Amino acid sequence: MPNENIMCKYLGPLCEKLDKCEHYQKFARYRDKVLSLNNDSLEKTIAVALSLCFVCAILVSLAAVALKPLQIENKAMDMKKNILDVAGLLEEGTDIHTAFAQQIEAKLVDVATGDYVDGDVEAYDQRKAAKDPELSVVLSKGQDIASIKKRAKIAKVYLVKQDDVIKSIILPVHGYGLWSTMYGFLALDADGQTVQSINFYDQAETPGLGGEVVNPNWRALWAGKKVYDESGQVALGLVKGVVDSTKPGAEYKVDGLAGATLTSVGVTNLVKYWMSQEGFAAYLDKVRTKG
Repeated sequence: MPNENIMCKYLGPLCEKLDKCEHYQKFARYRDKVLSLNNDSLEKTIAVALSLCFVCAILVSLAAVALKPLQIENKAMDMKKNILDVAGLLEEGTDIHTAFAQQIEAKLVDVATGDYVDGDVEAYDQRKAAKDPELSVVLSKGQDIASIKKRAKIAKVYLVKQDDVIKSIILPVHGYGLWSTMYGFLALDADGQTVQSINFYDQAETPGLGGEVVNPNWRALWAGKKVYDESGQVALGLVKGVVDSTKPGAEYKVDGLAGATLTSVGVTNLVKYWMSQEGFAAYLDKVRTKG
């Protein structure tokens, strides 16, 4: 065929191999048979449709493979951006990579003991580890108040320091809301008690309702809130409606999300879980005593 001759001008060695391939020759004979059929024939319609699907599948696969490095790079960039944001270090025009490298220190923590552990901090993926039976712990029904089923044994935490003094502790948190598992960060002062900020970088709650967890105005309500009450229990959580700042205990309460009761409960539960002994309580105790 004329088109084949043009292609073979550029793909000479490949065409020579195809000419010697028995399977390709069978395909070529069937192709010529189909192309000679009337355009209204069912066989030709199905064959053309399947061929088009096959070609499109190959193109999509090639695009996915080719764009994979860019996707990984963008994902890492977005994670750094969210960490800088919850730490209050993100400003317009900030060079994300430079600001992160200069101001954020990532560490691996054994959640059960609260001790730092050695490892490749850069490569560690806590969400991936949570799916590995050897790297995670399964939570009992009584423990799993955040509805996460299991958690990674090792967590990646982030510190902001100034002259080797901790200014911010940034903890990864997640838990189930109404429709989705909400992933975010909670930033605390060095006392492990006072909230600086919270953000959720991955969630699929109802837009305009539970999706308001990303609303800057609602997030601002968290600043200065306290995590633990005088008995050392996790007291921080959302309430229905608006918090009355004149009433006792207001420092532990944040306004609930209007029209999103289950998402509000989910946020409260994930905070209570990750700040408890099942979460980062042991680590926060060690930060307070050892810095």
